[in-house]
Amino acid sequence: MKPFRKNVAVAIDGGGIRGVIVTRALTMLEEQLGRPSREIFGLAAGTSTGSIISAGIGAGLTGKQMYDLYVELGNVIFRKTLRSRLWLLTKYRYPLEPLEAALREAIGDIKMGDYWKGAKPIDVLITSYDLELQRTRFIKPYKGEYAEWPAVKAVLASSAVPTYFPAVEGRFVDGGVGSYANPCYPAAFEATQCLGWDPAETTLISFGTGKAPSHFDSTRANQMWAWEWLGPVMGAFLKSADDQQVHAAATLFPGLDFRRFQLALSEDIGMDQPEQMPQLLRYGDELGRKLLNDEWETPPDFRAALPQLSPR
Repeated sequence: MKPFRKNVAVAIDGGGIRGVIVTRALTMLEEQLGRPSREIFGLAAGTSTGSIISAGIGAGLTGKQMYDLYVELGNVIFRKTLRSRLWLLTKYRYPLEPLEAALREAIGDIKMGDYWKGAKPIDVLITSYDLELQRTRFIKPYKGEYAEWPAVKAVLASSAVPTYFPAVEGRFVDGGVGSYANPCYPAAFEATQCLGWDPAETTLISFGTGKAPSHFDSTRANQMWAWEWLGPVMGAFLKSADDQQVHAAATLFPGLDFRRFQLALSEDIGMDQPEQMPQLLRYGDELGRKLLNDEWETPPDFRAALPQLSPR
């Protein structure tokens, strides 16, 4: 594996239970380097399940500890009940209390500002969408308005996927509702513009949680009913936003050692399917191997379609 630079940041996508893929890859990285994630990264940025992992890194949890938590608590947090099966007739599928209890057990009562204290401070960047203000909140430990926020609250605010969980305080929902299901661009900006890290001395590792296969049939596009467009449109939004984040991080910060690791899933694995744990472990091993073998994705080149203009 290509050595990391002086400053190392990690950015982790959303994806619900698929976060176990990233925790497995982190476990393999820690075994390779002989250090816990808290000693590897000076910045951890995350959205939704990525915020859980980022908050855990800041609190000193190892990849193995977080992996074990996902395996142990997946069926508790995404417990299948009459509500979850008839969710179209309810306001949401799962209550937040099991997730909140698990987070308190794992990271305690730590506040966001606590990450910025001590002998070795760490920047933990968590995204959430504020429905009231209609903008993404970038929750950081050194910002006064968030310093007293419990880290558990910040993570819940980032993880409250609409229809899956209720909104936190009636206004905060999953950060992926905005443009940051993949938070690699905010992480690059945070590292270079806010923390002042020299790009030439900075490595940014970006983890995806798996790309679902496409089942879109173009031969029947014009025969689809209105509700059948929900899946393709949402998929297009997420894919487009993901490409934009990767492109921005790769092109707007010259000199940055940016490495994006993602994998293609051969089957659909929803964010609330802990029964797919054996497959998720297999994908986690695959992502870990990609990381250790430097098999990162090539960022999309939006300039490839530019016309070749002749000078007038």
